Amino acid sequence: MNFPPELRYTKEHEWVKVMGNTATIGITDYAQRELGDIVYVEVETVGKALKAGDVFGTVEAVKTVSDLFLPVDGTITELNKELANSPESVNNDPYGAGWMIKMTVTNPADVEKLMDAAAYEALVA
Repeated sequence: MNFPPELRYTKEHEWVKVMGNTATIGITDYAQRELGDIVYVEVETVGKALKAGDVFGTVEAVKTVSDLFLPVDGTITELNKELANSPESVNNDPYGAGWMIKMTVTNPADVEKLMDAAAYEALVA
């Protein structure tokens, strides 16, 4: 499994990459493997301010539907529109083309409180 060291992780299996006060968020390699073939990603919270832990969308796989949880407080600004036509990108490239949302982070320091790659790898081991 892949655990890019430049990302931060949640116990709910989301990853976060921050540049300035903008965060890109998706699900981890571990999560996509556990879910299986992803067939649909739904996010209807673009433009909404949410708190860490709030559900921002769902991911549907062949065998289940799972909620997606926001890792930090902020406002969702963008949905990866490519997922509408190719949700399998989440399986094929979870840290690249399979990203799900971008958001403006209320407090970028909150990201530092999330797990680093080593801690997340230990969690899923």
